[in-house]
Amino acid sequence: MGWKTLDDMELAGKRVLVRVDINVPVEEGRVTDTTRIDRIVPTIRDILAAGGLPILLAHFGRPKGKVVPEMSLRVTLPALEAALGQKVTFVERPDPAALGSLPEGAVVLVENTRFSPMEEANDLAMAQFLASLGDVFCNDAFSAAHRAHASTTGVAHLLPSCAGRLMQAELSALESALSTPTRPVGAVVGGAKVSTKIALLENLVGKLDLLVIGGGMANTFLAAQGAQLGASLQEPDFIDTAKAIMAQAENTGCRILLPVDGLVAREFKAGADHEVVALGPDTVLAADQMVLDAGPQSVKAVTAAFADLKTLIWNGPLGAFEIPPFDQATNAAAADAARQTKAGTLVSVAGGGDTVAALNQAGAAKAFTYISTAGGAFLEWMEGKELPGVAALAA
Repeated sequence: MGWKTLDDMELAGKRVLVRVDINVPVEEGRVTDTTRIDRIVPTIRDILAAGGLPILLAHFGRPKGKVVPEMSLRVTLPALEAALGQKVTFVERPDPAALGSLPEGAVVLVENTRFSPMEEANDLAMAQFLASLGDVFCNDAFSAAHRAHASTTGVAHLLPSCAGRLMQAELSALESALSTPTRPVGAVVGGAKVSTKIALLENLVGKLDLLVIGGGMANTFLAAQGAQLGASLQEPDFIDTAKAIMAQAENTGCRILLPVDGLVAREFKAGADHEVVALGPDTVLAADQMVLDAGPQSVKAVTAAFADLKTLIWNGPLGAFEIPPFDQATNAAAADAARQTKAGTLVSVAGGGDTVAALNQAGAAKAFTYISTAGGAFLEWMEGKELPGVAALAA
């Protein structure tokens, strides 16, 4: 662990710049999901308890370097104040002198960092200006750590820096799941397309004992074995890629588990008529048939494989989980992983894309050891890439 935490910093009487991610969903001027806000509360409270002044830096939406009033962070103030149980001072144009005169116990939220084109350019002048506002930099935005921006990496090189509580939890969970896991270790990787997860799969097969592939991705792997899957979502251009990944897995001793049966329908809609069809190299579906979920025998194989694991990483659903009955495999496998986690026999870490929504829908998320709210950063970590925001803390 090459990065410091809040416990390593002297915060009393210090202005603490805290990069957070409160890029939350908003409808009609109200925050509709406070999860990301709730998760930064421990960091802010610990800074206050240590006598520091938290100055929150964050982005909201994609204003592309321009001031866009409807993307002002002001909209998050009521939810932020409710989560903290106190008033928050909102500052459009921060001034070091004004910040220094705020009373002890104050919390400051600075306007959207992306209102300036210098933010995403990681402009040194903006990083220097931000550094002038604080004495210490604390990055608590793992979900933005894959971006080299002025407020994530630039300022980290100019001030004593550390990870906040959320960043600390994310990094610790991911390191224990992939960098130094208790073996055997496996992963569920699902979703629509192989093309979006090539780097992820190539990295994982060199590190895992088991790789469960689901969703539309599994169709491409089955097609690579010879299956003819009709109208199923698949990527013919990536059949050779799937073959190469399977060959790599064989060389590294990683077992790949593909569906052995599936729920097959002729319509992509909730409640569509469907049948369970065996899947394998010899499968031939009609031109209008499509696999929309893994079948019951596949679920049995997955849960049996889970029983042999000590660590599980989960990214993506096993089928079209948004529409019943094609959510069955995801729900059943997630429930089994949750049961084993509760029993203390499995460490389970999940994140990225639709994963959180799928596990919440399955009622399994709360039982997992750790659920990451990061999307792109979680995937890039799993791909084995260096995240600029994390690297800057270790510099």
